[in-house]
Amino acid sequence: MTDLNITDYTNTLGLQAKQASALMAKAPAAIKNKALRKLAELLRANVDVLQIDNAKDIQRALAAGLAAPMVDRLKLTPKVIETCAQGCEQLAAMADVIGEVIGMKEQPSGIRVGQMRVPIGVFGMIFESRPNVTIEAASLSIKSANACILRGGSEAIDSNKALAKLVQQALLTSGLPENAVQLVQTTDREVVGQLITMPQFVDVIIPRGGKGLIERISRDAKVPVIKHLDGNCHTYVDDPCDIAQAVKVADNAKTNKYSPCNATESLLVARGVAAEFLPQIASIYAAKGVEMRCCPEALVVLQSYKENQAPALMDKAQDATNRIAFNLLPAVEADWYEEYLAPIISIKIVDGVAAAIAHINQYSSHHTDAILTRDHVHAQQFLREVDSASVMVNTSTRFADGFEYGLGAEIGISTDKFHARGPVGIEGLTSLKYVVLGQGELRA
Repeated sequence: MTDLNITDYTNTLGLQAKQASALMAKAPAAIKNKALRKLAELLRANVDVLQIDNAKDIQRALAAGLAAPMVDRLKLTPKVIETCAQGCEQLAAMADVIGEVIGMKEQPSGIRVGQMRVPIGVFGMIFESRPNVTIEAASLSIKSANACILRGGSEAIDSNKALAKLVQQALLTSGLPENAVQLVQTTDREVVGQLITMPQFVDVIIPRGGKGLIERISRDAKVPVIKHLDGNCHTYVDDPCDIAQAVKVADNAKTNKYSPCNATESLLVARGVAAEFLPQIASIYAAKGVEMRCCPEALVVLQSYKENQAPALMDKAQDATNRIAFNLLPAVEADWYEEYLAPIISIKIVDGVAAAIAHINQYSSHHTDAILTRDHVHAQQFLREVDSASVMVNTSTRFADGFEYGLGAEIGISTDKFHARGPVGIEGLTSLKYVVLGQGELRA
């Protein structure tokens, strides 16, 4: 496409989305739910076809030398497809919040004032790698009675096109406008530049991807942006805690999957439990090939364990030729800020809960942070004082997810403080308008 064609194409997408949004705003809940259930049905019926298209993207990514975490994000496995289908059904089963009136109160003048929940209108979604985002965004857009324009990464173009066809089939079958969900069909980056500067068509932009993408969109957009730049998530192991439980949770938070933004990247450990906890978790991390970047105090503890006790344990776990050595490195200042998205974790020993909170509020990306503790007072202090979108007690940061939170799906995770914060589900894609009911009252 030439520049002129890109302009025409993007304007057409915007106009079609605006027209579709007016129809979506008045669509009955039953029709929207029908479309979601149909989409779930189509996903399950097309698993094999979707994987054929997904394989094209993966082969291209491997040939281009894309990093392993990025390739992992591309995979559209049967499990991923089933999760998408379940998310559609979960959304269909949820109450429809559109048109809901809250806070209605009668004023001294006699008028009654409340707020009604309404769709935002049109949102633009710009995302990288994960093709399942196409379904998450589309399903949430349908349930929240919005229209959306989706621009996935070029690395997932075949997968995204295949998924978008199923979405539009579900919309048409259910009597909703086909253009309520539109996928940008070209990989030309100029579309992004135009999409984020069309306030006449687009009401909000939601970028979901690498820090560079989100920084660029936040800088250049002429419409509001819902974003998070990165996911430097922390797990703090408190004194006192259930050591066995803490080991299991800290393991899951880091190694369940390395590429998501809700994986723990930094482990903070109270000094009182460090000598008992650190060797146990380090043995697990070492066996899984996780590199540990440690503060000086943690490095001393783990170096001693590595030299004196770990070899015998590792010998038992694996034969001598394949034995995995502890990969310990001293942490530098940059490590406390880092989102690795890889089998790397930073480890720091802290004085206690107050020090952990101070560290998190200084270095975290305000995404998701967890405390593992037996002390109720410490847990409450952590919940109150940690300034993050999700704050957890005695569970894995990997639960910071719209599906796991019961939102049906998520459009992304916001670390902003205005409009939406944390996993953005249906309510994050709506707005409130005031409604005023009267019986002829006149203002004096």
